[in-house]
Amino acid sequence: MSHATSPVLVIHGGAGVIKREMNPAREKAVRAAMTKALQDGYAQLKAGKPAIDAVTAALTVLEDDPNFNAGRGSVFTHDGKNEMDAAVMEGDTLSAGSVAGVHRVKNPILLARAVMEHSSHVMLVGDGAEEFAKEQGIALVDPSYFRTEERWQQLQRALKEDEQKKPHADLETAKHFGTVGAVALDSQGHLAAGTSTGGMTDKRWGRVGDSPIIGAGTYANAQCAVSGTGWGEFYMRTVAAHEICMRVSMLGEPLQRAAAEVINQEIPSMGGNGGAIALDGNGTIAMPYNTEGMYRGWIGADGVPHVAIYDDEPDPSNHPPAPASASSSSE
Repeated sequence: MSHATSPVLVIHGGAGVIKREMNPAREKAVRAAMTKALQDGYAQLKAGKPAIDAVTAALTVLEDDPNFNAGRGSVFTHDGKNEMDAAVMEGDTLSAGSVAGVHRVKNPILLARAVMEHSSHVMLVGDGAEEFAKEQGIALVDPSYFRTEERWQQLQRALKEDEQKKPHADLETAKHFGTVGAVALDSQGHLAAGTSTGGMTDKRWGRVGDSPIIGAGTYANAQCAVSGTGWGEFYMRTVAAHEICMRVSMLGEPLQRAAAEVINQEIPSMGGNGGAIALDGNGTIAMPYNTEGMYRGWIGADGVPHVAIYDDEPDPSNHPPAPASASSSSE
């Protein structure tokens, strides 16, 4: 596809236990950050830049904002560390880059892009990824940069529950959410996707979720781009992002149906939950989720940023409310 297209950018800031009782100041801050992410990303598209530029511009805004579980504000592992993962993919070339288990990379999404563009590899992890970051001049910071008191307290509560061996359902579910992601369609008709996360509160043994795994939490081809957010183990087992795009590109399913079938049927049927954003080459948007809410935003031809959080706020998917049974995860 090389004909001129109306650019579109879609973002998410995580799905999960998002309740109306959210502190109004926090809600305002979240909406402001998402609006800025949309504006910064869309400015790239309006300037005729490729989709990948919009994806990384939007995601650096969310990584820098402590209200999201990515970059600054990432959750803590069982050992009290921050371990971050990220991935990017370009649909027209199938080029991809990802990083996992980094501790000092200020913007993991930029390192994932550097892996894609400046190495012969797709995925780098841990110390090696940080060594590569140094070589590429990617900003490294002291690990204390990522710490927020709120995330630290979440870990303390989780550790207390570990001792009592009594997981609290809400907290157990909340552990699995809070990724940020973006998908974009540029004026050349090319798609790109990116996802960044701080992982899971109280995670152990260097656990890695779906976000940096190409095809699981992040995927783009010439017809479709997807970024997921949810219980990563289920997105990996269903190769969720890839499956949505295969349904669109190989089976010819409409994007919204393909995304809803994977996110709202297949994953919950296995005991998982979460959401995703998806975009096709025509600029059709899908935002399925089966939780109480999903931080989501979109900007298209009118250049107006739209942000929604709760289930009763309209979005381009117009998805039906989640069935009650899908709103909390099994342990």
